Amino acid sequence: MTPENKGTAQLTIAMVLSGTLGLFVVESGASPFNVVFFRVLFGALALGSYVVARGWLRGHGFTARTFGLAVLGGVFIVFNWVLLFQSYENTSISVATVVYHTQPFYVVLLGALLFRERLTAAKAGWIALAFAGLVLISGVTPDDFASGGSYLTGVGQALLAALLYGLSTLVTKRITGVRPHLIALVQVLVGIPLLLPFADFGAMRGTGADWGWLAGLGLLHTGVMYVLMYAAYAQLPTAKIAVLAFVYPAVAMVMDWAVYGHHIGLVQALGVPLIVTASLKVTLARKPASAPAPRTAGHAPEAASRTATPAACEA
Repeated sequence: MTPENKGTAQLTIAMVLSGTLGLFVVESGASPFNVVFFRVLFGALALGSYVVARGWLRGHGFTARTFGLAVLGGVFIVFNWVLLFQSYENTSISVATVVYHTQPFYVVLLGALLFRERLTAAKAGWIALAFAGLVLISGVTPDDFASGGSYLTGVGQALLAALLYGLSTLVTKRITGVRPHLIALVQVLVGIPLLLPFADFGAMRGTGADWGWLAGLGLLHTGVMYVLMYAAYAQLPTAKIAVLAFVYPAVAMVMDWAVYGHHIGLVQALGVPLIVTASLKVTLARKPASAPAPRTAGHAPEAASRTATPAACEA
């Protein structure tokens, strides 16, 4: 098997895992804050064990500045997960996931706003097209704005989650000379004390098999998935990474339909190709060094300048 074929298989498996994230969240039966708390707890154990086994704590490469950036990125990513999981409750896994997949556009817009990165007319046009698709896929009507309600709140939570994800991406893009696994480990460790005041341990008593779903979120969707993604990004061209990223929302929508009977309507479905096309155009127009913006690329120190934020996990 060639390195590229191996990387393709690894990233495909990682994106399929990412697509099952919503199922694990819903089946756990826990509140979003509890879900994220135990995700970062189990995820820290999984990633920490892997990092220690590889001997990467020695010569970690962190400086005071880069460690602080990793912590800040962790704050954004942890609350991004809370909002995304809340959105599952108020909309559906399908709608929340597709709305959340507007992350690349926030990265471009925030980069132009905060860091004066160049925003071309073509990128602006693709972003406008994507948000037209967003209006369609959200299914929000004028009546929703008039009456409010949980559905509109859920769409807003998914959008805010994507915004926080974009902020985390921009912050971690500025960390160089550190392995992405270490950056991700810092980010999940940050979540433990950050979410401790919000965790309701009393609600977790006697949950039985539900603990398996929570453990899976940490061990599979944070430990195994991250390792697979990082290995794949080191071996794949930007174009293939961008295309394979859409396995995640596709699997999420299939799982939502197969398990819960949720599906998007015909008009909503028209928004999907708009977002997919625009995302590919915007992502592939960016420089290769920053192409895998929503996730971490590579495993060598020189590749660690790419972001270490996970997939919707990613989620």
